[in-house]
Amino acid sequence: MSGTLAISSDRYPMAALIRFTLIALYLAMVAPLPLLAPAELKLLLWLALPLGLGLVVAATSEAVELNADGIRVGHPSWCAWLLRRGWSLPWKSISGLTPVDTSQGGRVFYVRGEDGSAYLLPQRVAAFEQFLGRFSQETGINTSSIGRISPPWTYQLLAGLSAAMLLGELVWALKPMS
Repeated sequence: MSGTLAISSDRYPMAALIRFTLIALYLAMVAPLPLLAPAELKLLLWLALPLGLGLVVAATSEAVELNADGIRVGHPSWCAWLLRRGWSLPWKSISGLTPVDTSQGGRVFYVRGEDGSAYLLPQRVAAFEQFLGRFSQETGINTSSIGRISPPWTYQLLAGLSAAMLLGELVWALKPMS
């Protein structure tokens, strides 16, 4: 056995409620289109539906990884080539956080690098408080004033509305035509 300690690596995917809500909203808004479309567009829309769903699933697969070296935000390899988003910074090059108010009354934070770079701090991750604790521990930056970008009830409401729309569309699609 070697004398080195294993350094923990933590992964924080998008919060399940947020991911489910965005996927359900896509399905609620787009799934009925092939059924309502003129005959000449039906096949095209049936083909486009899974492609769009794949894009939504890819976009919501972003995750944050924290390890002994730093922070990395990105998508899994199966979709990273397409989305080409993401960033990483070593802990030692993080110089601070910059709060920015949003037009909806929320607040986002940018992680500042020593080189002047700025990257959006993920605020829609699972185990958010644990993520902030580890970020604070590694950087020495106080994160006590950071909260989620929007309160959970907004996604709960949107998830309920999306589920109701999907149920209504399913009932409509299954009803016998008279």
